Amino acid sequence: MRLTEDNKLKKLVVVGDRVLIKLKKANEKTSSGLYLPPGVQEKEKVQQGYIMKAGPGYPIPMHVEEDEPWKEKDENIRYVPLQAKEGDLAIFLLNGAHEVIYEGEKFYIVSQSAILMLEREEEL
Repeated sequence: MRLTEDNKLKKLVVVGDRVLIKLKKANEKTSSGLYLPPGVQEKEKVQQGYIMKAGPGYPIPMHVEEDEPWKEKDENIRYVPLQAKEGDLAIFLLNGAHEVIYEGEKFYIVSQSAILMLEREEEL
């Protein structure tokens, strides 16, 4: 399979309550007109970026019945879904994020608990 812009993230599976975030393009100028080098804004404690992929959510513990141990057990895992969805703009804490480089691009893997606020295009 050849990777293109459309399918390069399709083979990624985000686990549990985590999301994959690509940083939003930072402003290169301050309000007073000074130009900032790229590394300055990446060190801020609070960052914002777009959610590219989202995990399934928090797993719910399964009820275990031990009365018939010979039966084959199904792995029907259920999840409490995340509030974060693909395409949302997330404002998150950088110290709760893990930086990864995938196919030459920088992404952050962030737990939902490190996300402070979401902006969604659709009406609530």
